[in-house]
This record gives sequence, structure tokens and C-alpha cells, in this order.
Amino acid sequence: VQLVESGGGLVQPGGSLRLSCAASGFTFSINAMAWYRQAPGKQRELVATISSGGRNTNYADSVKGRFTISRDNAKNTMYLQMNDLKPEDTAVYYCNKPARPFDYWGQGTQVTVSS
Repeated sequence: VQLVESGGGLVQPGGSLRLSCAASGFTFSINAMAWYRQAPGKQRELVATISSGGRNTNYADSVKGRFTISRDNAKNTMYLQMNDLKPEDTAVYYCNKPARPFDYWGQGTQVTVSS
């Protein structure tokens, strides 16, 4: 299994970023997937989930209406469009399965929201 997150960076409050997760080593298209984040000194939290076919999505209350999760099964890639970013969104973002995550976690991608 390999999960490679990318697309993070430094952005001002109110800005946008699009994260990508490139997956390999398993059958991506039959697995629900999720984005997680971990802020300094805090536990990792589930941000958004998407069903295997992409039809069903769910979001943490803190990001609902601002973040959009999507996937392209032909490319084995998942995305997280983040709009109206806030300082409290600062964290390292990871992708994995929502239920019974792989023991393997990628390196994550750092998102920093600051003026």
C-alpha cells in the first residue's frame, strides 16, 4: 500500500487549496476513502469521507460547506477542495480508509493558514 498526499502549503485566511491523494497497492475503486488531519498537540481527526463510487460523502461539522471531497477511480486519486480556509484548519492532512484504516500512513501534506 502506498498513499501519497500533496497540494498543501501556506495560505491566507479565506484562501483555497486543493489536496490530492495518489493511491496504489490496493484496489482503490472498491474502497471508501477519507481525509484526516492532525494539528499540533491534537489527535488525528476525520475530516471527510467518500464512498467507493464517489456518490456518498460526509464531512465533519467544522468543515461542512467549505470542503469538498471527490475522487477519480480511473486515476486512483482522491481530492479535497478546501475553500474559505481558517487558521484552525492548520494541520497535516492524510488520506486513508475511513473504517479499518491501513496500518500504513503516508507522510501527509502540511496546510498552514496564516496571515
